[in-house]
This record gives sequence, structure tokens and C-alpha cells, in this order.
Amino acid sequence: MTVPDAPKPSRRVTPLKAVFGLTRLIVEFGVLSSFLFSLVLFVGGTVRTVAVIWEALPKLAEAKTGKALLIAAIEQTDNLLIATALLIISLGLQTLFVGRVMNVPAWLYIETFDDLKQKLLGIVVVALAVKFFSVAVEWEAGGDTSSTDILYFGLGVGAVMLVIGVYSVVVDRLGSSKQPGDGDAAPDKE
Repeated sequence: MTVPDAPKPSRRVTPLKAVFGLTRLIVEFGVLSSFLFSLVLFVGGTVRTVAVIWEALPKLAEAKTGKALLIAAIEQTDNLLIATALLIISLGLQTLFVGRVMNVPAWLYIETFDDLKQKLLGIVVVALAVKFFSVAVEWEAGGDTSSTDILYFGLGVGAVMLVIGVYSVVVDRLGSSKQPGDGDAAPDKE
């Protein structure tokens, strides 16, 4: 005697499910655009670096050349930080919405949106510090700007960095206080 098979659940795709399934494709536009900007900034920064060094070589013994190279190096660092942030956004969105990216360093594994935000906030803080350093190196007392201008700029940068630091600590504490079952299912490890 044969036992009839149990009815299989319907895997019918409704139009609404199909539309939500397309969100992965929509996110790919963000992944691609962030990656392309990152790539262009890395390549452009490299080309600019070679051009600046090539131009400075004949005048390397001059004092002005050293300061110009220092300022160019700081600006290049700022450029690289922004390019890195865009690359992290690209990899993070790919990981969160589409699937894990292979062959990335362990520090770059992003499991939650909060992980992505924390990594980006760290880069923003460093970029702000580099920007302030760049302004401070270029600043000359008695020039077009007064001493209070750089003081106000530094206080503004410091205030933003402080707020980011407080936010990071609060988010980290809230994230570590959650226990599995608090509304967030623990992700399965592959």
C-alpha cells in the first residue's frame, strides 16, 4: 500500500515578492558606484602623486619644495581615506545585501549595518584629523586668516570628533548588551 505524499507548500512568487527580490539589484548600483569612485580616487591619487614628485625633483633642495610636498602628502592621505571609505561602503553593502565577499582581511568582515557604520565612523574621525593637520600646516600667522579662525576650525573638528566618539561608544554598548532572543536573531555562521 502506498502512502500519498504530503502536499508540498506553494513556492509561488507573488509580484510583491518579486519586487522586493529586486532590491538586491538596486543595492548593486550603490555597490558599483562606490567601488568606481573608490577606484578612480585611488588611480587619480597615484597619478597625482607621481606628477607632484616628478615636478618637485628638480627643486628638491628648496625649502618651499619640502613644505609643498608635505601638503601634497597630507592631501593624498585625505584622498586615500575617502577612497578607502568608499571601498568599505561598497564591500559592506555587497556583504549585507547580496552575499559575503571572499578574500577580504578579517578586520573587514561586516556582519551588521552597525559594523559598517563603526568602520566608516573610524575613517571619518581619522579624515577629520588629517584635514585639520592639513589646514594647520598651510596656516601661517599673519596671513589672510587670523589665529582665531584656525582655533574655531579646530574646535569645530574636535566637537564633531567628540560626538562621533560618544555615538560609537553608545552604539557599541547597546549592541553588546543585546542578547540573542532580544528581537534580533543571531546570524548563522557559515
